[in-house]
This record gives sequence, C-alpha cells and structure tokens, in this order.
Amino acid sequence: MVFNYYMHKLNVYVLGSTSFVSTINELKQYLKFNLLSTEGDTSKNSLKDCDVLIFNDEGDESELDNILANNSCVKILATSKNQISRLNFDNLINLPTSVKEINKIVEISASKRNFLKNSSIKIKEYYLDKNEKKLVRKNLHVILTEKEIELLELFLNESGPISKNKILSAVWRYSSDADTHTVETHIYRLRKKINDKFLDKNFILNDKAGYYI
Repeated sequence: MVFNYYMHKLNVYVLGSTSFVSTINELKQYLKFNLLSTEGDTSKNSLKDCDVLIFNDEGDESELDNILANNSCVKILATSKNQISRLNFDNLINLPTSVKEINKIVEISASKRNFLKNSSIKIKEYYLDKNEKKLVRKNLHVILTEKEIELLELFLNESGPISKNKILSAVWRYSSDADTHTVETHIYRLRKKINDKFLDKNFILNDKAGYYI
C-alpha cells in the first residue's frame, strides 16, 4: 500500500550513468513525479527543490559526496550489484526494474521521510520523537506515555502558562470542574522522569497562572 502524503507531484532528480539517465527520461510520460535535471551541478543550491534523488552507482561516483551532503533530499540507490552498501541511502531500487516499481519506491520513500520528519519535534535542547515515544537529548532518552506526549505538545502549542483546568480539558477531555489532581500527578511523574535521566529540574516550570516549558 502506498501512503500519499504529498498533494503535489514530487520533484525527482536522476543521476548516474548516461544509459540509466536516458532510460529514465524515455519513461518520463509514465512516471508519477516531476523528472528534473541538475544540468551537471549537484551542489545543494541546485537541488534545493529536490524531494527525491535517484543515484545509479554505475555512473560517476565523484558526484556521490555532493549527493550525500544534501540532506533535504530522499536518496535512493539504483543498482544491479549483488554486494552493495546502502549506507546513507534511504531506499534501494534493484535493477532491472519496472516503471510501476520505480513509482512505488519513490513515493513510499518520500512518504516515510515525511512521516519521520513530522514525528520529531525540537523542545529546548531536546527532541520529542513521537514515533518512538521518547524524549531525547544527546545520547540519552526516556520513554514517554501517550499522555506525556500530549502534555508536551500542549505546552509547545501555547505561548504562556496553562491552567490545570485547561490541561485537564485538553488532554483528558474532562470538564473544567473535574478533579485537577490527575494533572498534578502526571506532571510530577514527568518531571521526575526527566530529572532522573537528564538532571534537569527546570524542564517544566509553573507559576500562579499554570504550567509551561
């Protein structure tokens, strides 16, 4: 199943051997993406509109450093070799292949990258990985519950302190006159979890108006 996260056609560059690039260009009318040309320039600026880059390893590998340095692109290796290194590539196209398979791999690879990008959120010097359900700082991490993730997202979406009643309503979908002890308990546990792992007592702050980060 292909997950279509993109409402626009993907911009795809193809680099490699002359025969490979020519073959892809001949199939252009059957491809479900925009096939673009670097015109020999593989710098970051030339690839600024790139969603996906397909590299055929039978071509000039002197281009490879520029390709791998361009982290904004999803990078796919197209190869007929049995023994290969996929290091720094997001996916693989085994040659020979079909138009259907090329379209499928391009869209799946781009969709996966988009999903992972949207699931990682920067909070201060931390990263909230919603996919793995963990809070990360450098080489340390703590596992979070669904409610803890919802709490952090709520704090991020507000510009100031949030009252206990508002947190209760937003995260637990309770009425504002319900018991706020639930909020206090969860925030206490989250604070302790973060301080135990990262020695950070000031990750979640509070004043008379409520809690904030």
